[in-house]
Amino acid sequence: MTTRSYCIAVISILVLIAGIGFFTAPKYLANVPDIHLHFIDGRKVELKSLLGQPILVTFWSTTCATCINEMPHLVALYNEFHQDGLEIIGIAMPYDPPNRVVALSEKRKLPYPVALDIAGLATKRFGNVSVTPTSFLIDAEGNIVQHKVGQMNVEQLRTDIKALLQTPATTTS
Repeated sequence: MTTRSYCIAVISILVLIAGIGFFTAPKYLANVPDIHLHFIDGRKVELKSLLGQPILVTFWSTTCATCINEMPHLVALYNEFHQDGLEIIGIAMPYDPPNRVVALSEKRKLPYPVALDIAGLATKRFGNVSVTPTSFLIDAEGNIVQHKVGQMNVEQLRTDIKALLQTPATTTS
């Protein structure tokens, strides 16, 4: 394969990946869906019960290098903003074996809750998430204010979280 052919192939793949992210984005999903999450520590929580504070929901996989690279940034954001009200929730993809999810969560010392989505209900209710990482920033009212397929811009996310933490909730759930 020539260098030119290789470059064209790489560019084509990148365009395809970008296109998948564009077409899988749930444009119609404006509010947090009604789902129950099953955390690896055994807790079962209704996502809407966490409203009243900003929530970052991120779908990830144990085989996703970008997801694993983002984890230290998510840990830093959690450590920086959790005491101010931010909740971060990691949701493992349905195809991920629970033992691998638990092992990676422990290895990476994730301080935020990690949920298993064995039946795929969370991925479906969040607009058929199929690409990892996929993240949703939710305001205190339950509105999805940001949706990102692929690697997040951590500094922009930090700015957005700060703004949400300074905006008081008008309703409580």
